[in-house]
Amino acid sequence: MHLLAPAKIGLPYGSIPRLLLAWLTTEAVRTHERELFLGDTLSKFMAELDMMPTGGRWGSITRLKDQTARLFASTVSATYRDKKSQTEAGFRLADRSTLWWDAKEPDQAALWQSSVKLSETFYNEVIAHPIPVDMRAIKALKKSPLALDIYAWMTYRASYATKPSEIPWPALAMQFGADYGRQSDFKTAFLFALKKVHTVYAGANFEVTERGLIIKPSRPHIGRACG
Repeated sequence: MHLLAPAKIGLPYGSIPRLLLAWLTTEAVRTHERELFLGDTLSKFMAELDMMPTGGRWGSITRLKDQTARLFASTVSATYRDKKSQTEAGFRLADRSTLWWDAKEPDQAALWQSSVKLSETFYNEVIAHPIPVDMRAIKALKKSPLALDIYAWMTYRASYATKPSEIPWPALAMQFGADYGRQSDFKTAFLFALKKVHTVYAGANFEVTERGLIIKPSRPHIGRACG
């Protein structure tokens, strides 16, 4: 899955959009509603993401507002492959988002709640193929964007697997290692992040080999019905 965003806004990056996306998809599956409300106050919503409100140009409030705008303006591009076919799909993440957050008074409740309405296509995709992530694990891994990506990918691949499958290192590098010039550097970073993931998702069944990573059928980290 890839994200595209308008040039004037820019692409979302770092841990915050990953936290937001996990929260959005979890809430969509939990509530079965396209319109999601982000809490009565900014500080309350930040607590949902395990973030401490801090002000200033580089503070967490500024970064959250910036990354939220980037994410909600993004278009999702997804690729589905099997032995017989390949399908490409693209859809906007949200039809509408309204944020009433006051950065200067994060504890102050606004007259209206901030909300985001997921696009129908994205919502249907989330409901049809829920990724059984645990928000506690997401929060524990929030300082590592790579670990967050591996966790989301691992929970999906392992819990839906019916038989072992091997993903070669070059394929893993293409998916996760855009910032690494050498495959050896990527492999070192990937294995370090994978160790963090296995700490929070001990039930993940996999094997590291010289050729790549073997994903084996595993129990979902949490029940699929819970997102």
